[in-house]
Amino acid sequence: MGTLYLVRHGQASFGADDYDRLSALGWRQGLRLGEYFKARGLAFDVVLTGTLRRHLETWNAIREGGGLDLEPQIWPGLDEYDSHAVIAAIHPQPLPKPDSPEAYRRHFRLLRDGLAQWMAGVVSPHGMPSYPDFVRGVTSALDHVRASCPDGRVLIVSSGGPISTAVGHVLGTPAETTIELNLRIRNASVTEFAVSPRHHRLLTYNTLPHLDAPEYSDWVTYA
Repeated sequence: MGTLYLVRHGQASFGADDYDRLSALGWRQGLRLGEYFKARGLAFDVVLTGTLRRHLETWNAIREGGGLDLEPQIWPGLDEYDSHAVIAAIHPQPLPKPDSPEAYRRHFRLLRDGLAQWMAGVVSPHGMPSYPDFVRGVTSALDHVRASCPDGRVLIVSSGGPISTAVGHVLGTPAETTIELNLRIRNASVTEFAVSPRHHRLLTYNTLPHLDAPEYSDWVTYA
């Protein structure tokens, strides 16, 4: 039996013109995770990432911290949904930057509502696949891991949407639960599946073992 580690990217640049890049803290989160893997003697047989810059930057930080030497397989099905398109599908008027607590809460209220309608097939956000196609993109990566490396250690670096979708798929949760899993996932968190040729089994979800010390208490982020 193998193990699949799914890591959400480090803190990105929420509220900036270009979200798809790590903040300085996001890089340190990835670097620290790599150091943790190294200290535990964890190496990987295969690494998969989505195509997004924050995925690749997070892997590069993990690779540097862990002294790892693997080139990732790029898997487009691990890319995140477009949160701006999801919100625009139910709220066409432009939103101000979420630069206050109330604006931040409003952003995520709209995102939760938009995700629910997308998952139910009520709206079709511009430029995005249908929700069943999004799920197939995620499960194609899980199927690839199960078929190609059922006895090894595999690392996936992706985003909250694909990781929560993978967990929801394995557990058979309703869409509402998948949304809640998505909106609670932390940056650089680790989710683990046990892998066999026939199935995946959830071992842990959304853990931060590498930040489990007082000096890292302010490194825990969500966006």
